[in-house]
Amino acid sequence: MIVNVREASKTLAGTTDADADAVRVGSFRFWFVGQRWEWSDEVALMHGYAPGSVEPTTELVLSHKHPEDRQHVQDLLDRALHSEGSFSSRHRFLDTAGNVHDAIVVADRMSDEAGAVVGTAGYYVDLTDAFVETRRATLDKVLPELFESRAEIEQVKGVLMTVYRVSAQQAFSVLRWRSQETNTKLRALAKQLLAEITTLPPPSAEVQSAFDHLLLKLHERIRDEHNT
Repeated sequence: MIVNVREASKTLAGTTDADADAVRVGSFRFWFVGQRWEWSDEVALMHGYAPGSVEPTTELVLSHKHPEDRQHVQDLLDRALHSEGSFSSRHRFLDTAGNVHDAIVVADRMSDEAGAVVGTAGYYVDLTDAFVETRRATLDKVLPELFESRAEIEQVKGVLMTVYRVSAQQAFSVLRWRSQETNTKLRALAKQLLAEITTLPPPSAEVQSAFDHLLLKLHERIRDEHNT
């Protein structure tokens, strides 16, 4: 869980503003195989349920989405299932009392110990107008740690693409292979590679010159493409 919930029963019965702030952020996990969901107590409370009183399912999750946003969320889930990607969204949902919540769902791919993608995991951040004043502090706390791991992996993918002349998917396959082969987490491998890549010798003068030329002439080709 991201936020500790104290006296959860008071939240359901009617709380002070300070109590309510405690449940504005919660975590979730979604396993692709079997479409199994896991909600933290905070997410359950956002939807109007006492912690542990309901087992979330895809059907239940979708039933709470605002009618105008439901198809959008369904499409995102379908895309995540087919591409083994993350489920991230800005949408509205309704709690059991019919109150509309404006929320963002920030998530990333969830991997097992071997590095294989098994689902998506992340956070619900409730941005309902009553809590606008706490929004920035909440996001500042949640987002940096969530995206740091993804950023490192994306940087390493770029390195592998350049060195081995492979696609983004092939680069990720190489990284995942090393993760599985060595039983090391993807992020740990990516972080270590980024730390040690500066120890490699610099590119030759010819390569450096060719890259400089490429960088300085890119805009001309982009302009030409737009004019054709």
